[in-house]
Order: sequence, then structure tokens, then C-alpha cells
Amino acid sequence: MKRIFSLILVLCLLVPTGAFAADLFLAQAANFTPVMKEIIPAFEKATGLKAEATYASTGKLYGQIVNDAPFDIFLAADEKRPNKLFADGLAEKPFVYAKGQVVLWSNDKNFCGDDWKAIVVNAAVKRVSIANTETAPYGTSSMKAMQAVGIWEKVQPKLVFGQSISQAFQFASTGSADVGFCAYSSVFTDEGKKGCFTVVDEAPPVVQAACVLKSAPHADAAAKFVKFLASPEVQAMKLKYGYK
Repeated sequence: MKRIFSLILVLCLLVPTGAFAADLFLAQAANFTPVMKEIIPAFEKATGLKAEATYASTGKLYGQIVNDAPFDIFLAADEKRPNKLFADGLAEKPFVYAKGQVVLWSNDKNFCGDDWKAIVVNAAVKRVSIANTETAPYGTSSMKAMQAVGIWEKVQPKLVFGQSISQAFQFASTGSADVGFCAYSSVFTDEGKKGCFTVVDEAPPVVQAACVLKSAPHADAAAKFVKFLASPEVQAMKLKYGYK
């Protein structure tokens, strides 16, 4: 009974509105949101199929999947979790669909320059947003960059944690944080263009893998979507938002 109740909770709270009328359910890491919101309409136009996506941190989506959320494809912001699903027999073999980069972004042009390290330790910068370092790969990459240059301990008291990289960008764009460690893709959004950014070269590239779930309710539609992801049309969309 407890497991049935948990499954009902997953279905009611975690699956996007209108998903039960969709032909394809996607679990999408939040950093890729701007691109996916262009990919889905193009896919629907090309195939006549309706796709719905849930956007959240990779760790949160992984937790939903292992608790039986009815997704077809998991598009993570790392390779670790898709590989774990594959190793556990819950998914088909993963494939890399994008490679991203961390930037330091701010609405305040006084907090931009060539040296991101000097910016985050600047006494005038009181709050620095970052995605959850345990569940969001972009947060992990940001943390590793600070550790690599020896400022992690110094910056920790300033950190404001978002549950996803999208929320970390939201904190920075609304002024809840002076600067934020964000996905490079956010720079190309309408809101991102209002601020300025510095590439965090010390942050490890974020290699993003996807996998079709063995429990996929719509395996045929999932196969078509995977094929569409490899199209020149999607490649152009990815490049538009700074992904490789």
C-alpha cells in the first residue's frame, strides 16, 4: 500500500501538466531548458507527436526515475546517473547529447571581468548563487573550480544554493545573489543578455548523457526523438546556446 501511494504521489506531483495526453515524456536536466523548449516544437512539427518535459536537477530526476516516474527518456547533465541506470538494467546504453560550460554571470556590470576568482572573493559581492553541489552537475563543476584555485572555503559563507542550475541563474538575475555560477546556455536567453559573464575555465566541462528507459511507455516515440536529437537542425540549436 505504501509503495502504491508513493507511485501515485510521483504521478500527481512530478509529471508535467497535460503529460498523460502526450506521446513522449522527457526528464530533462534544467540547464538544457532553453534549448529543449526549441527542440520540442521542432520535433512535434516534424513527427506529429506531442512531447512533454519535466525540468529539474539531474539528481532530482534520477530520484524520480528510480521511484517509477513514467518517463521515456532521461536527459541528464552528467554521465554518472545514466550510466548507473544502464548498469542497473533500467535503461538502454547512454549516449552523449551535449557538452556544457560553467560561467559566472551577473546583472551588475561592476561584477564582470576577466578574473572570475577575484570577483567572487570581492568584499562587495555578498551573495554568490550556485546549483546544489550534490544533485546538480553544474553545481559540482562550479565547486570543483573553486576548490582547484583554493577559494572554496573562503567563498562558502557567501553561497546561495539553488536546487538546479536554472534556479541559480534565477537568483542572480533577480538580485537575490550578486553573481551566480550558471550554465553558459543561460547567457543566450533574453534575460541572460541583460547581464555580463566570465567563462570559468577551471570548471570541468559538463558532459551530458541521455538514455532511453527500459520502462519507457512510448518506446517508438523515444526512438524517433533520439534520432531527431542527432539531426543538423538540433545541432544548430545547441550551438546557438553555446553547447557542443
